[in-house]
Amino acid sequence: MKSIHCAPLVRRLVFSRSFHYSKILFQNARGLTSTSESEMSHFNALASSWWDVNGPQRILHKMNLLRMDFIHDTIRQNLKLNENTDDEVYIPPFNVDLLPQGIKNKIDEDQEMRRDEILNGSSLTVLDVGCGGGILSESMARLSFVSSVKGIDLSADVLEAARLHKQKDPMLKDKLWYALNAIEDIPETEKFDIVTMFEVLEHVDYPSRVLLEGLKRLESGGWLFLSTINRDFVSWFTTIFMGEHVLRIVPVGTHTLEKYINQSEIKDWLQQDLNRKTEFRVADTKGCVYLPAYGWKFTSCPDVGNYFMAIQRVK
Repeated sequence: MKSIHCAPLVRRLVFSRSFHYSKILFQNARGLTSTSESEMSHFNALASSWWDVNGPQRILHKMNLLRMDFIHDTIRQNLKLNENTDDEVYIPPFNVDLLPQGIKNKIDEDQEMRRDEILNGSSLTVLDVGCGGGILSESMARLSFVSSVKGIDLSADVLEAARLHKQKDPMLKDKLWYALNAIEDIPETEKFDIVTMFEVLEHVDYPSRVLLEGLKRLESGGWLFLSTINRDFVSWFTTIFMGEHVLRIVPVGTHTLEKYINQSEIKDWLQQDLNRKTEFRVADTKGCVYLPAYGWKFTSCPDVGNYFMAIQRVK
């Protein structure tokens, strides 16, 4: 019941955090992408059970399905049709809903088929930041339109678990690599089509620096995908009180409320700098919630609880 008595503190963190938190979110000093010692110790202890789908990381295994859907659907829906002069996909210069249903269905079908052709003919490179034991890295490496995946993390123990599990699938041998690196260790000249930061920003002391370093390593037209948690009472109640202390679906100490980041803060940060404002756009933001009897599910409210975000480099 001790957690219930923390409610006044939760309210202070949620509603009085603005000025102090801005120092963390908008910090631009170099060398600040590392995870704290307490965070490192926590994740090192989980290394041996990372691939146990019924163990401490089971909620991440379930979330991975939603991650993959978000990445695939976002990229696919934002593909540009008729960029090649050989394309013959008809894109009407008006709302297709005005057309008879049969014609509309045919146009939609042609466009969807062309999107599949473009995506399946791609050869995308991926950088998975904070890859942990490789749950997302392996899934990305198995996609037909991905040519290579580099997973980086600061925990040697967790990376060893990732390497050992990778060996179970020979198809990953020449497609997936792991490295004990911080993101600033990756040369800025090394660009990627996709950079992922799922469940990372709420575990570092200076999330804006990590995010900025990720954006710098995007190819033109590339995508950065992230997930983190809004700093609100609902998040505390679901992820810390219920998730850690009542249902125990994640280990105690996994989350720290003051490190949560409202999705509006990331969007504001992108708009505050002229270069970021012109070079990047937030293409999509989706809320998500974990239902114990169902799994992870998208919601229409990205301002509460967990959320996914897709940022594209437009120039």
